Amino acid sequence: MIGVAMEPEQLRGEAFRARIERLEEIMLSPLAQRSYPARRRRPEPDSTHRTPFQRDRDRIVHSKAFRRLKHKTQVFIAPGGDHYRTRLTHTLETCGIARNVARALGLNEDLTEAICLGHDLGHAPFGHIGEQVLDECAREYFGRGFRHNEHSLRVVDVLERDGQGLNLTEQVRDGILRHTGPEQPATLEGRIVRLVDRIAYINHDIDDALRAGVLDRSELPRAEIELLGETGSERIETLVRDLIDHSAAAGDIVQGEEVGAAMARLRSFMFDRVYLGPEAQREQPRIERMLRALFAHYVEHPPPALAAQASLADRVIDWLAGMTDRFAIRAFQELAVPKGF
Repeated sequence: MIGVAMEPEQLRGEAFRARIERLEEIMLSPLAQRSYPARRRRPEPDSTHRTPFQRDRDRIVHSKAFRRLKHKTQVFIAPGGDHYRTRLTHTLETCGIARNVARALGLNEDLTEAICLGHDLGHAPFGHIGEQVLDECAREYFGRGFRHNEHSLRVVDVLERDGQGLNLTEQVRDGILRHTGPEQPATLEGRIVRLVDRIAYINHDIDDALRAGVLDRSELPRAEIELLGETGSERIETLVRDLIDHSAAAGDIVQGEEVGAAMARLRSFMFDRVYLGPEAQREQPRIERMLRALFAHYVEHPPPALAAQASLADRVIDWLAGMTDRFAIRAFQELAVPKGF
């Protein structure tokens, strides 16, 4: 407290933890994850002024992989305008929506935020196409696949801090790994991120597709737009209110049947028309040629190992998955474009 002599560090830490624990008992739902005790692979002393999940959040934000997200494609590759989303802006938009949902449901906002900020750290360059090509190459050369959620976990566990990893809590690691794929996250906070990730990207990708002229507003599926809303903000508001109302009643993270089905149909529309549509198909052969050439080159000329005891497959996949779009283009140009004598 101000005006009181400073306590020893350990006592300050214990007082901070006790205060947070009291507040969480008052403020959080019984279903929420509590901030203490921290469950980490390598035990470490608690901070005197941040909860374990706040520390995880800060470690992610200060990581190299997080900074690279600003130069990784969300949907549109090397867009000409300044207002198209990147992996970084997608992450931040998802984070804002997810914290709102967690607060409304009395769940742990700090845990929700940390999962959000880390969920796409392992994404390959060039969006959906890049992930697909990297997966195909990994299977052809090494008999193993590539999934960005699994690689996101490898980034925080192993690759950051020069191979030491970030030593995140078990709950954050689980949420990052299971934000997509067949298994549900173990925590309600992780399940928020899993669903809000889709809410965010469907709606901001519609906005970007309209801006790019890939879609005309008249082409959007009418019944779904009438139910969810004409604008992105209206649709997000509808989806968030539905999610909060039904989750509060169910004690789980769920959507209403009508709104959830409409969102699923809108997502299918976006895959057909945008993510795997004609514009994406036009770019795919060039991206595929570039990434396949880089993959083959690095198999023959292994890049630096980013972690101890990395196999050849690890070295190639870690290096390529960590590239930004512009770094990959520059690396390909150095291999493919003749240089003067």
